[in-house]
Amino acid sequence: MTGPHSTDPLKAEDLTTPRPTTIDKRRPEHRDPARLSSTTDQRLLDSRGPVDWVHSDAWRLQRIQAEFIEGFSVLAEIPRAVTVFGSARTPEDHPDYATGMALGRALADAGYAVITGGGPGIMEAANRGCAEAGGLSVGLGIELPFEQGLNPWVDLGVGFRYFFARKTMFVKYAQAFVCLPGGFGTLDELFEALVLVQTGKVTRFPVVLLGSRYWGGLVDWLRTTALEHGVISPKDVDLFTVTDDVDDVVAIVEKGFQELVEDPGPVEP
Repeated sequence: MTGPHSTDPLKAEDLTTPRPTTIDKRRPEHRDPARLSSTTDQRLLDSRGPVDWVHSDAWRLQRIQAEFIEGFSVLAEIPRAVTVFGSARTPEDHPDYATGMALGRALADAGYAVITGGGPGIMEAANRGCAEAGGLSVGLGIELPFEQGLNPWVDLGVGFRYFFARKTMFVKYAQAFVCLPGGFGTLDELFEALVLVQTGKVTRFPVVLLGSRYWGGLVDWLRTTALEHGVISPKDVDLFTVTDDVDDVVAIVEKGFQELVEDPGPVEP
């Protein structure tokens, strides 16, 4: 919408909102995404405000398309990978941080890149373990007003404005999901992955919960209350595996990858 009392909404917003930044530490120069006081997702989903705001949604489609294109182009040639989720609030001296590092290291030793949300806590631990073992450490950051940018152990990173674009990359370029203890964000990604498997949107996609003490209550609830209410089926509780052993995680991931290699499934014509 243009006129004497308005400006191009997309261009006006771009003047005050830093663009997501792709970094690649394998190149001489890189920079981290800036922290923001508000987020693009927040502004997109807010229906309040002047009429001009509604008309700007069409312009945002171009930005959304560009975000998908950037993600696809940057991540298209990474090796086989595993996405690791976990809390951003886990301190470095916590046992879960050590577990995250051990997992990242084991996955790198097995020939997998590690993909995380690129933040601190367990995400940093998994990236760090992978990087220190010589693997490719990938971080997919997101605009958040209260958390840091990409952690220093990310070798290849992409900053996203939109959660839905970022979530697509987590699934598209990974052979498995591993969830360590985490909060709402981790639960969101966990159940989204389970829904994709349950509905056949992705196949042969291992989902592993690492830490039985943390995940035990949720698993018990799914296997009793949810199942007894008939809101899930008995086979749905077999869509994930719970373990405390990093070596078990790697074995599960490897088995899933080998099954995919042996039978990749239907291919689009």
